[in-house]
Amino acid sequence: MGSRAEPAVLAIVLAAVAGFLLFMPYIARQYRRRGELRTGNMALDFAWLLYCCGLISYVLFPFPDMTPEFCAVFGRDRPELMPLGFLRHMRRESFGTDLMATLRDPAVTPVLLNIALFIPLGMFLRHLFRRGMLTTTIIGLGVSLLIELTQLTGIWFLYPCAYRLFEVDDLITNTLGTVLGALAAPALRAVPGQRITAAPGVPRPVTWSRRLLAAGCDLMIFEFSRVLITAGGTVLLMTWQGALFSGEAVPYDELADNEVLAFAATWLPWFVLAAVVPLAGSGASLGQWVVHLRPATTDGRRPSATARLARSLAGTGGYLLLAEIDTFATWAFLVALASLVGLFTTARHRGLSCYLTRLTMADARTSARPNDTGRVSGLTAER
Repeated sequence: MGSRAEPAVLAIVLAAVAGFLLFMPYIARQYRRRGELRTGNMALDFAWLLYCCGLISYVLFPFPDMTPEFCAVFGRDRPELMPLGFLRHMRRESFGTDLMATLRDPAVTPVLLNIALFIPLGMFLRHLFRRGMLTTTIIGLGVSLLIELTQLTGIWFLYPCAYRLFEVDDLITNTLGTVLGALAAPALRAVPGQRITAAPGVPRPVTWSRRLLAAGCDLMIFEFSRVLITAGGTVLLMTWQGALFSGEAVPYDELADNEVLAFAATWLPWFVLAAVVPLAGSGASLGQWVVHLRPATTDGRRPSATARLARSLAGTGGYLLLAEIDTFATWAFLVALASLVGLFTTARHRGLSCYLTRLTMADARTSARPNDTGRVSGLTAER
């Protein structure tokens, strides 16, 4: 793979990892800030994340190898402080030639790339962050200056000398690119799927896609919890057995076969997500909390503790329980299939769990009516 392609691949990988880690916090923020999740907004926000990763990758990577002759080979300790030096080079080398010859001039190509690199910055600042022209220009200049100082200091003294050249022309061209991007920002309005249909505080309909997204978030949280418990338990086990007893690291196969660790990694997340969370809160799972949903009785009241727990066990909690027992794998599949079908066949996409417990799913912006009797009221089947 060529050195020019490596930063691009790295940017894609970094953006994918960051997007995965930020996926649920992003969704929760969108539902609370905008009231709904729109594909156009998601696409532009991910494009912004990818752009930031690309900017970092192209500025810093690839790292040169540190050798005793590093400064003699790569050292660029003298910054270029004369502005518009590329114009003088063009006048000397390309003046009077055709356009294609000018564009192929070694002094012109970096200028055009510097301008193009900062055009998205201006567009995103104006469109996504609603910054004015002056603020956008100052931010573009500041980002460019930070990049140039990073290069001048050898990535803030990580290297003994600068291996890329500090140029005033880069500040000028980067800022120019930011201004051009700010002027072109209205073009991003053409991206479909950005229109918000109501104010953020207005309750939204409960759709099948929203319910599926909640279920997907629940599964991601469950698996992520298992990974954290396994990793944390492994570290603790290695420290405890290795440091306090033999003084040596525990073999990997002993860690992998540790029954206590395997039991905790499987059932502790299930108990918390399927029982503790529904009983302690409104009855919504963590995934449903992310998409701003809550279970309710058919007359809008908060379900009783029994109904909240039953709804959890009839939904994702029950599926995860069956899925962890090998002999019930077929039942887990049938429950998942029935739940999926129920999202499309029940009124207002109540789903199987709400149907069996005679509850409904509501937008969390709708205030729950107090239940004076302390029991679940109105648990009649929804007509």
